[in-house]
Amino acid sequence: MGTTKQYGRKADLALSLWVKLARASATFSRLSAKDIERYGLTQPQFAVFEALGHLGSMTTGEIGKKILVTGGCVTVIVDNLEKEGLVERTRSNEDRRVIQVQLTAKGEQLFRDVFQQHAERITELASVLTEEEQIQLSGLLKKLGLALKDIH
Repeated sequence: MGTTKQYGRKADLALSLWVKLARASATFSRLSAKDIERYGLTQPQFAVFEALGHLGSMTTGEIGKKILVTGGCVTVIVDNLEKEGLVERTRSNEDRRVIQVQLTAKGEQLFRDVFQQHAERITELASVLTEEEQIQLSGLLKKLGLALKDIH
């Protein structure tokens, strides 16, 4: 049997946490992505689609901050959604340099049709935890994320 190298109680605990968090996140993400494929969208496309569906018109920069991707990536994602007729770009009346992205009527209809189904699938996946456990885990993940977000 192989020996497990010990790095000290605190380090071993942190490393174990990281491995479990990464594995759970990867599995949850994979199952979510599999569900998203049913709608003919990639995960990044669905993230943009979901942000616009819930928050309304945004600039590509705002979208990038919301879904945690760079502006160049957002442009490619929006280009592909635009080709499908799901989003459109318009110039701001206040500042012609600013381009807003919003769902088209077709995009809004698809959002209404699919988001509830996706939410039900995510609810099903999360139901392995009790509601109290989901609240606890959400709070802990938020605390961890906020505390680490500005560390480089």
